[in-house]
Amino acid sequence: MIQTISSAGRGEHNEDLIATFEGEGLTDLVILDGATSLADEDYVDLEAGDVVWFVRAFALALGTAIAADRSQADTVVRAVEQVRTEYDRRSGDSTVPPYALPIAALTWVRIWHEGGRNMLQLWCLGDCKTLLRLPDGRVVDPDPYVNPFEAELHQRVRELAGRDDDDPATRLLRLLPVLRERRASQNLSHVPGSLCLFPRGPFDARAYSVEVEPGTMLLMMTDGFYRLVDPYGLYDDAALADACDARGLEAMMAELRAYEKSGAATVSIKRADDASAIAWLAKQP
Repeated sequence: MIQTISSAGRGEHNEDLIATFEGEGLTDLVILDGATSLADEDYVDLEAGDVVWFVRAFALALGTAIAADRSQADTVVRAVEQVRTEYDRRSGDSTVPPYALPIAALTWVRIWHEGGRNMLQLWCLGDCKTLLRLPDGRVVDPDPYVNPFEAELHQRVRELAGRDDDDPATRLLRLLPVLRERRASQNLSHVPGSLCLFPRGPFDARAYSVEVEPGTMLLMMTDGFYRLVDPYGLYDDAALADACDARGLEAMMAELRAYEKSGAATVSIKRADDASAIAWLAKQP
């Protein structure tokens, strides 16, 4: 059973994306979190924006590149090559500064179904979150990654939050130089830790394999949905997984948006971020 939800944080353009692919004996679950554009203009999609175009184009290319006998790393490289060709065609002669090139966080879980067994292969770039709720109720994090830049950024936001003239737009403007410097370094890295168009070396992905028992729930989410835990502190990992299992993703999204609308959320650049989640339950054989 697969349950998904995705919600734009503001406006109508959602830079998150969820894709699922079914093959013989396997299921591929993909969640993408496009990083908010820091550019002054869009270069390839003036309507939806370059970031939305990027995650959509990548998901489409990934779907055509997926094959059971091809590794996740090789599949991602093939998909990026296809998207890069189209980006170059669309951008034409435009000179795009490194901070303006779109990037995204990506978590891809490939689930092999063999003889009633479920083997999960995780391939992770960036800070999407993955949790496993085991049949005995324990919750484990198979990819305990912490983005070191987020703590610094949250501290800067806290320092700005007390100012009388503080609002999301002003906050972003003050932080723009540091954000652009960070984005350029991500796009120019020789070991890119985010999904990008022009990798100068192999992606610095985190890969794991784990076999799960029937009754295990897999919960994948973008950092916008994980705000319920960090930074809002409304849940811890175990309580979040329990609540998603008991109440469903739609109810949890409604709680997230209600909290953000209340004005209590003040430790992020954006009052509300795009938020997405996937819940998958390992069935009995």
